[in-house]
Amino acid sequence: MGITKKVRGMKTKSITAGSLVVSLVILLVAVVTPSVFAQRGGNVGGGSTGSKNSNSLRVSPVRTDLTAKPGETKKVIVYIQNVTNTPATYKPINNDFSASTTEDGAPSIIFDEKQYAPTHSLKRFMEPLPNVTVNPGERKAVEVTINVPATAQAGGYFGAIRFAPVLPDGSSSVNVEGSVASLILLTIPGNLVENLTLKQFAVQQNGKESSRFATNKDITVLVRLENKGNVQIAPFGDVFVQKGKDIVYKAKINDVKPAGVVLPDSVRKWTVPAEKLGSFGKYKITAVIGYGQSNKTMTVEKTIWIIPTIYIVGAIVALLLLIGLVVAIIMSLRAYKRRILRGARRR
Repeated sequence: MGITKKVRGMKTKSITAGSLVVSLVILLVAVVTPSVFAQRGGNVGGGSTGSKNSNSLRVSPVRTDLTAKPGETKKVIVYIQNVTNTPATYKPINNDFSASTTEDGAPSIIFDEKQYAPTHSLKRFMEPLPNVTVNPGERKAVEVTINVPATAQAGGYFGAIRFAPVLPDGSSSVNVEGSVASLILLTIPGNLVENLTLKQFAVQQNGKESSRFATNKDITVLVRLENKGNVQIAPFGDVFVQKGKDIVYKAKINDVKPAGVVLPDSVRKWTVPAEKLGSFGKYKITAVIGYGQSNKTMTVEKTIWIIPTIYIVGAIVALLLLIGLVVAIIMSLRAYKRRILRGARRR
């Protein structure tokens, strides 16, 4: 429509073919260039190994999940191992923690021994423990007692048992660098609210979201889930990469042991690769996510294009050549019309 309007305008205003092509080039570059060149531009989830710090103390398991009814007492066994060649004494410290703002599942431990989490506090149920002395190479079991009040509400509660080295003067190092921890996640059955919602689903390249990419390198799928319920949830699922009717790639979400959890009132993210993409084409990215005791599911999808920059530049050049050809034809027709009119006047 814009080109037609300019061509018709030639009847009343003198515009050269060259100036029109230049104007169109500037317009197309201004519109297309940003989208083309922008393309260049102690985990709650747990792990398979125990924690280790600079004092060479190993603690396992990384995480313990358990269920207890109101009024029930539970025992959790945590193992500590001194891998040095000298005896060491450690102070067990009970702490609450919350989800980290980094959304990667790392616990944000409340190190103040006098402070409790405002909600979901497990520290209130944990009995204090005496200091523990561990000989060189020895692996010692520490029994953590959790007393669930009879009045406790259903839901998730979480805390950590940390072991800080006792200094020669009898004090202990209570900072994060001087201690290692084992996480404990408790579920009290009853009126559990499992409400996991999709906060964001994006296809990214080097951290930048888009629906069109200049290359098929380093493309990932970001899934951010928000827990609006009252209990920790371990989601699971798959990401499918589809071209046409064919599934060319499949990746698991949260495929670790123990599975990562989303704590109540928090958001957690997972990033999985999108591989086996060709150098050009249209792809559909689909995520199917399940969670909860009733195996609720959610499905979300996005369509992306892989279009190399050279293809876009070639298309622009071809379009400009076509525009130039159209303009040249129109200018030739106008010149021919003027010659006809001049010849008619002479007669």
